Amino acid sequence: MAVACSRAPSTTSRTSSNLPQPAFYHPADLGPLFHVVQVSGIFPDSKTFVDARPLLAPTEIAARYASARTATAFDLRAFLEQQFQLPRPVGDGFRSDTSQSMEEHIRALWPVLTRPPDTADAHSSLIPLPNPYIVPGGRFREVYYWDSYFTMLGLIESGRTDLVKSMLDNFAHLVETVGHIPNGNRTYYLSRSQPPFFAAMVGRYAQATDTARALPYLAALEAEHAFWMNGAERLAPGAGEAYRRVVRLREGGPILNRYWDDRSDPRPESYRPDYEVGQTLGEGRREGFYRNVRATAESGWDFSSRWLRDPKDLRTLETTELIPVDLNSLLYHAERTIAALRAFRGGAGDADVARQFAQAAEDRRRALLAAAFDPTSGYFYDVRWRSGERVTDRPTLAAASPLYFGLATSDQGRAVAARLERQFLKPGGFVTTLIASGQQWDAPNGWPPLEWLTIEGVRRYGRADLAAAARDRWLALNRRTYRSTGKMMEKYDVVDVHRRAGGGEYATQDGFGWTNGVALALLKGLVPPD
Repeated sequence: MAVACSRAPSTTSRTSSNLPQPAFYHPADLGPLFHVVQVSGIFPDSKTFVDARPLLAPTEIAARYASARTATAFDLRAFLEQQFQLPRPVGDGFRSDTSQSMEEHIRALWPVLTRPPDTADAHSSLIPLPNPYIVPGGRFREVYYWDSYFTMLGLIESGRTDLVKSMLDNFAHLVETVGHIPNGNRTYYLSRSQPPFFAAMVGRYAQATDTARALPYLAALEAEHAFWMNGAERLAPGAGEAYRRVVRLREGGPILNRYWDDRSDPRPESYRPDYEVGQTLGEGRREGFYRNVRATAESGWDFSSRWLRDPKDLRTLETTELIPVDLNSLLYHAERTIAALRAFRGGAGDADVARQFAQAAEDRRRALLAAAFDPTSGYFYDVRWRSGERVTDRPTLAAASPLYFGLATSDQGRAVAARLERQFLKPGGFVTTLIASGQQWDAPNGWPPLEWLTIEGVRRYGRADLAAAARDRWLALNRRTYRSTGKMMEKYDVVDVHRRAGGGEYATQDGFGWTNGVALALLKGLVPPD
């Protein structure tokens, strides 16, 4: 298969690539001190410590801790304050001017959320990027992969295609240097990616400028696709097997994809909650639990009843057992984008490769529609790859992705839109799921990226009326919250528009990159990608 990966990533390294790696600090370099600090609760948010900058070499700090910890008067907090520079939230000290309109406020936030090119720092978990980039805000002090697509929507509307290009160049740089686009540019994120929106980003940039400007990203697009397809040649037709991120159903047919992480231990940035849940499981079940936690983080939906056998029990995560409908819609779009760019370039061999990727996209489309669309309920669902069973008891907004990326037939698109209107449209916009589990990617919350995909997805299938209703409700909620708080939030309660969104492992963040981008894009009425 032309899209198979030619480099077999190591499953033991901190990265998912066997490319030569620069020497950067990883919090695990602190040895036993790392575990002690993270489970102590000194920092309520585990991400604080992994973003802290050691003031000495980690080995020196570890040695000092080993020597000092036995002293009767040892104070761990005081020790940490002497050995580390603690991080500050992005935008700390920024004060909103609520006399400004929401749109003016968003445009004023771009400089606040922009990081300059990074300088390599052997004492930082940050992976340096060579060009400026936007971060989401609050505790999210680094670039995030899928967030960036939705942020870019607003940058384009703000006339900042220069910053969009800088961010695309950074992502291409990551593909070249670590073999894929990680969750974020931190060493502790290197074992996983996030929903692969790189092709969609390149497509948006091409629409805003011209197609020729997308061609420099073609090699990175193909390399990223190879990362997601790594191991496809291992899966025999009809065997019902999976390897890393690739899956083949028992019926045979083309390869589909799932979320995965090469590591099976607690996430450093969420160490305490992961570790504490893991301790409630028998030792034999912990590795599988941690693997599923990490795979769910790769999905971006961490956490949701979508991934849980029991919506009230995080220990029942089954993410690696599922073929996600939105992930495969994204990879279909990536394959079509690569085919289109190869055909546009028209160099030696490009036509053949274009045909191979176009065929791969069509094969994926047919396989996904057959596996994921349920004609009885008229909706798309994730699929358990071992059995081929659709997870019909947990409908989610992921069903909008086949509409946004144009995979669905006309009849399927109309059926999905009707159900979205009937069950998911709430006073503040579209609700993520119909289950209120307490997890942040569940009811009653609505999230900017899913609002965008759903609104523009139903618009693409002839429901401009539904798109307009949802857009107006969402923007009204954004404005109401901005007027009362002076902030743009990471997520919103769309069921009770007077209540602040909650759930999840951390407090609702403000800033906020993708909220700003989606708001500006909806105000301008952008069209979905081809």
